[in-house]
Amino acid sequence: MTTGNRKAIFGWALYDWANSAFATTVMAGFFPLFFKSYWSAGADTAITTARLGLANSIAGILLALFAPVLGAIADRGSSRKRFLIVFSYLGAVMTVSLCLVSRGNWPLAGFCYILSVIGFSGSNIFYDALLPTVAGKMKLDTVSALGYSLGYLGGGMLFALNVWMTIKPETFGFPDQAAAIRFSFLTVGIWWAVFTIPLLCFVKEIRDPNRTAGWAVIHAGLDQFRQTFREIRRLKAVFLFLAAYWLYIDGVDTIVRMAVDYGSSLGLEAGELIKALLLTQFVGFPAALFFGYLGKRIGPRRGILIALAGYILITVWGTFLSSSTEFYILAAAIGLVQGGIQALSRSYFARLIPIERSAEFFGFYNMIGKFAAVLGPLAVGGVTLLVRELGAESTVAARTGIASIVLFFLAGGGIFLRLKD
Repeated sequence: MTTGNRKAIFGWALYDWANSAFATTVMAGFFPLFFKSYWSAGADTAITTARLGLANSIAGILLALFAPVLGAIADRGSSRKRFLIVFSYLGAVMTVSLCLVSRGNWPLAGFCYILSVIGFSGSNIFYDALLPTVAGKMKLDTVSALGYSLGYLGGGMLFALNVWMTIKPETFGFPDQAAAIRFSFLTVGIWWAVFTIPLLCFVKEIRDPNRTAGWAVIHAGLDQFRQTFREIRRLKAVFLFLAAYWLYIDGVDTIVRMAVDYGSSLGLEAGELIKALLLTQFVGFPAALFFGYLGKRIGPRRGILIALAGYILITVWGTFLSSSTEFYILAAAIGLVQGGIQALSRSYFARLIPIERSAEFFGFYNMIGKFAAVLGPLAVGGVTLLVRELGAESTVAARTGIASIVLFFLAGGGIFLRLKD
């Protein structure tokens, strides 16, 4: 591997280090807790769960509607990096904005969060699309896993600092825990913006000599989107994979976004929940690398099936947990499989698509993921509300809501079994 290729791989993988700080500190960590206790202070837990699920679903719907079209436009104009810049800095700016939202203003907090999630998820479309340009076909599994592993490490490091600030706010000069959490949103936005720079410097996008320029690229992108949409229905392997991915990644994303809210609904202390989430990050770092090696040795298909089996067991177990110790063990188990299933899914799909149309195909890939992010939180929030309305206790309603995720893993795994390596 040449020095240039090593720099490109490092710069590409470091973007996961950059934006994973948002996934950990904001999306999975502080936002659900702060949204419940600070921006929705005094509301019933079932109501706040439904609000959080709605915010995640709105962001998912907006991304899902535009992701494939934007991917096609980026392909025709050879502008994947430009789109990545726009979405990543949108996410960073809106994350910083969260630190300015006052107590009780949950609509504004939800608005800023929706835009930051759009920035995070939108940038990942073009980040994923650049994978085939920096990794040869034989290195797709390991390079994809390297990105996720650095994401767990980098996101975990900043999250650890932010957790320390919230546990000991006086050490950092903050008057209380709320001020420390609001400042953590600022650190995430800055971290995200700064560590995006290596990708911009070292990753060279393949420029199509026949690329479309100007406003014509929009018309060309729409035409290509319609053509690819018809093709996908005829490409059995791609169609089956996207159908399976749609279902099982729903469960993965829903656990990431709703786990802390679930633990809070069961009455677990916020500090214990955050520490458990931090544990997931540092377990996920070596586990993602291991799954990259596993995919190279036994094939990504078998690696994905192993991770799916792990998720089914984790979800079933999670519906019965009752102590912070069990939540810690559950968090470690999630860390073992989360990065692996994400990394191998990305590299498996990269094998199925033409490199010159990677942004468009990954637009569909991320569109499927965003529609999944709509169904999962709505399922958890809706089932929780329904069971609560039927007269069950809040904890019983929360357990029933989280149990619904198993159906997505079972259905997705059943379809994925029809695919071959």
